[in-house]
Amino acid sequence: MSYNFSPQIAIDTLTRVGLKMLGAVALLIIGRMLIKLALALTAKALNRQHLDATILRYINSALSVTLNIILVVALLGFFGVETTTFAALLAGVGIAIGATWSGLLANFAAGIFLVLLRPFKVGDFVTAGGVTGTIDSIGLFGTSMNTPDNVRTIVGNNKILSDNIHNFSMNAFRRVDLVAQIAREPAPDVEILQFTSAGQLLTVRPYCNNEHYWQVYFDTNRLIRESFTEAEFPVPEQHYAVRGGVEQIARSVISSAA
Repeated sequence: MSYNFSPQIAIDTLTRVGLKMLGAVALLIIGRMLIKLALALTAKALNRQHLDATILRYINSALSVTLNIILVVALLGFFGVETTTFAALLAGVGIAIGATWSGLLANFAAGIFLVLLRPFKVGDFVTAGGVTGTIDSIGLFGTSMNTPDNVRTIVGNNKILSDNIHNFSMNAFRRVDLVAQIAREPAPDVEILQFTSAGQLLTVRPYCNNEHYWQVYFDTNRLIRESFTEAEFPVPEQHYAVRGGVEQIARSVISSAA
């Protein structure tokens, strides 16, 4: 069996493929622009309804995922892949993924409950899922937080919902807990927390507005240091008593080594 190869056939084939690729790139660019426009218009419409930022970002996230999936299906259809076949393939892959990583479904369901129950909102300072930080957004599967050292951390929604949540921004006021230690009298004007070998351990507990918590925390530490220095309080020292003569201690060490 012989095949007739013609340069013209190759050129025609490459031309069709090239035009197909250019069309796909154009479709992708236009699709992405339309998705951004749709998301912007949706956000604008939701803002007019004065929706909470937490709900707004969650809806935008879900809409973005849905529109991008539609764009992928459209691209496959442009290349001649039947969308019904793709849908069946996607369903099969979804079942396989669901069986392998069932946590995705749990994270998705937990995200819905976080939006509905609202234990926190965007901008709240919380400890959730073992992470402390400021809530940036609640996504479909995970919640984004910025930690105090400015690290973006994403925690699974199911882990957050199944664990304790400490919301430091919920109440209008918050107590600042500090400790201060002195090595001598007079007795402190604040409460004694406990006694240690270095002296009395004092607890200092001012109240402040929530947004001023860290400023009050550090300012109070600075004022404690300045006040103790001005009062000429000595630095606390640890005192140890060694019983027995030097020769006895040396013999004990030698005998234990032997």
